[in-house]
This record gives sequence, C-alpha cells and structure tokens, in this order.
Amino acid sequence: MNKVLKILLWILIVVVIGIGGLLSYLKFGLPKVADAPDLRIEITPERLERGEYLAWYVSGCIECHSQRDWTTFSGPVIPGTEGAGGHPFTRAMGLPGQYYPPNITPAGLEDWTDGEIFRAVTAGVSRDGRSLFPVMPYHYYGKMDREDIYSIITYIRTLDPIESDIPEAETDFPMNIIINLMPQEPEFTSLPDTSDWLAYGHYMANAGGCIHCHTTQDDRGMLIPEMWFAGGNEYFLPSGDIVRSANLTPDEETGIGRWTEEAWVARLTAFAYSSARLPKVGPGDFNSVMSWELHGKMHKQDLRAIYRYIRTLEPISHRVERFTPKK
Repeated sequence: MNKVLKILLWILIVVVIGIGGLLSYLKFGLPKVADAPDLRIEITPERLERGEYLAWYVSGCIECHSQRDWTTFSGPVIPGTEGAGGHPFTRAMGLPGQYYPPNITPAGLEDWTDGEIFRAVTAGVSRDGRSLFPVMPYHYYGKMDREDIYSIITYIRTLDPIESDIPEAETDFPMNIIINLMPQEPEFTSLPDTSDWLAYGHYMANAGGCIHCHTTQDDRGMLIPEMWFAGGNEYFLPSGDIVRSANLTPDEETGIGRWTEEAWVARLTAFAYSSARLPKVGPGDFNSVMSWELHGKMHKQDLRAIYRYIRTLEPISHRVERFTPKK
C-alpha cells in the first residue's frame, strides 16, 4: 500500500511540475514574435495622404484612440482628443479585463521607434514585449500591405501632440496567460489593383475592420469561420445598452441580399458630410459603435468594392437582434 501511495505521489509531483512548467512558459516564454524591425520610415506627401485616409476613415485608428461623444448617434470623435487615447473597453462590455487605447499622438509615441509601432500594429506586441489583447485587430492589420502600415505610422507622427494619462491594461486570469498565445507574425499582402474588384474589395474589407466587427468571435477574440460576415458581435455602450453588428452576408432574409449597390453606398455615406445630421441620443435610444460619419467618407470606389466582394460570400441565415436597451 505504501508503495502504491509513493507511486501516486511521484505521479502527482510530475504532473504539478509539468503544469507549472507549461504555465511558466506561457507566461514568461511567450510571445514568440520577432524583435521590432530596425525601421525608419521616410515621410513623403503620398504616405501622409494615404495614411490620413486610412487612419481616419478606413482602419479606425482615430476612431478608437480618441474620446467619443456617446450622446450623439455613433459616438463622433470629440474635437481636441484626436489620437489621445483612453476610451475604455471594459469588463462591463464582456471583455476579460480593462483595456484603454494608448495615446498615439507624438506625446504618447515620442519614445517609440517606427519599428516598435509597426510590430505593435501588425503582430500584437508592445514596445516592452507585452502581448496585446486584440481589441485592436492586429491579426488583420498584419494582412495589409506593408506600405499602408508605413503610411499610417507616417501620418500619426504628424498628429497634434496631446498629453493624456492612460491607465494600464488589466487582463484577468486565465486570459492573462492565454493572451501570450495571441500575437503572431504578420502575413503581409500587396494592395491589389482597383480593377481587380474582388481582391481589392477583400483587402479593403479587412483593412476597414468589416471582417473583424461583423464576424462572431470566440473567447480568444478569434473569428469563427462558419460565421464569416454574419454579424452578431455584441458591443456594450456606456449607457449599458447593447448593439450588435449586422449580418452582411447576401442572405435575402437576414443579410443584405436584397440591397443594391447604390443602396449600400447611400446607406454608408448617409451621415458622412455633415456632423449636424447626427441625431442626439439618450439611454435606450438606438445607437451604433461604428462611426458612420468617418467610415462614410471612404472613397466610393472602396465602398463599392467591399459591397461586390461580400456579395460573393456564402449567404448565412443569421437573424441579429441589432439593439437591446439596458434593463
């Protein structure tokens, strides 16, 4: 009997050591991503123009790294906070911690090299080697053209420096260990020619975050392939109301199968050119986390290409309850 107990004890010790070693590796041995590249991006007028377009109207950099006015439909950026960060993504929103977009103005990035910014945006690793939770969809920015990322970095270097005090991110257990599995080496692509509308539409849908926001995600923040573009992601507004992303597949009953291209463009640009047209909202009123004012200023050829791309997708019957007021 004593021999059996000793064997069980040794088995238990081995298991504990093995689990401890695995947890230590996950916590301290990861992420396995290359060092930040030695990169100094040349500032050119072309990069500044392209970077401004992507940062403001496509990839959501300014949208997420600014304070937003949630008393107005779709939370327009509050003037004077452009890029200063701090808008909270919290446990109350169903996240495994508290996350605050950092200050990306020169006041916040003055000590960062271009290569460190590049790695954070495309691989999900901060300047100090920490894994980033994919509130920022770096998995998808890492599929963009390198030149587009260079342009974004070039542009944000020119933002007005705004001082701000941003809280440190907090990640709850066990996500504080799992998070180290999330960063990955980028898989860059080339920006397709606009004449190849299918490839170009796919590229812009990825760069614009459409794929990220309109595809249901698992607990690790990874997209569920069977729900590609079918919507349903929940977003908690500061009021406690819940809004969900729409089904953008060409399903005729629950998606955009009956939408024409012109109707799509008209809907996306409805709030683009006059912020005064954005109505005031209160708790319980329908709202949206997507900045209609900003994304509506995408080039119409880009909006058309995205529409044509998603029209080629498999229709998914997924009826989404778009809005649930706080109880």
